[in-house]
Amino acid sequence: MTSNLLNHQIDDILESVLEDASGDVYMVNPSWDAIEEFVSVATSFDGTLPSVHMLADERTLKDVMDDFIVASNAADLITEDALALRTLEETPENSLLITEDRVVALVHAGDRVGGLVTDDESFVEDTRDAYAARWEDAPTFNLRTPPITNVRETLSDEISPDAEEDFTAILNSLETARGDGDGLDEVTISLLVAAKNEALLYDISKWGEDVGIASKATFSRTKTKLEDMGLIDTEKVPIDVGRPRLRLKIGDERLNEADNGQLATVAQSILN
Repeated sequence: MTSNLLNHQIDDILESVLEDASGDVYMVNPSWDAIEEFVSVATSFDGTLPSVHMLADERTLKDVMDDFIVASNAADLITEDALALRTLEETPENSLLITEDRVVALVHAGDRVGGLVTDDESFVEDTRDAYAARWEDAPTFNLRTPPITNVRETLSDEISPDAEEDFTAILNSLETARGDGDGLDEVTISLLVAAKNEALLYDISKWGEDVGIASKATFSRTKTKLEDMGLIDTEKVPIDVGRPRLRLKIGDERLNEADNGQLATVAQSILN
């Protein structure tokens, strides 16, 4: 073993591997934390990313990608050909990072992480060949979350630049945005942003469905929940033909008084 990465955080190890790697990288059996940290490190990486082939446990991937922040940034990386996701039917004992010239075994010891490195040419070649073969046979993980770049661009175009700024500011103030029914998920955030900017329910729900966040029905159900709790309000807007449409408005004065950095915190306190 040479150049072992001891007493490092997982993000330090990942950044070191990405900086030194050329060609394809295999990331095998990463933990929940490693997947999250990889997406964070790769998203903010200053340089040219290698193409990372992530072979992970399907249940772990699904759980991690329930967080819109992680999933939408991962979708960006996939669009850029910097990441591909496939699932392991049988998970190996170790978590590995495999580049063209070294293998790094990630070892967790409590809150400490070590990256044990070998650059033995024969061992590295055999390991790459073994996991390249497993990669070819592995099923693709279907990430349904849209890329965050596309979300922001279309929100700016179809609702308003101010709405996109508010959406980004709220996401940046959150550690997680999970669609598990508690706290703020991407649909709740979208509706709060729409209400802050007094957009039509029809427009924000159509945008959300078109971009791939959620169906119009999901937006409608979440709107009703937020309205019942007093976070948002609606007013009817007449149109030439058909039923009046609903304009969304902030319904709780505490939200009107909060800036974007505080809006998520205040909304979560009301929801909980």
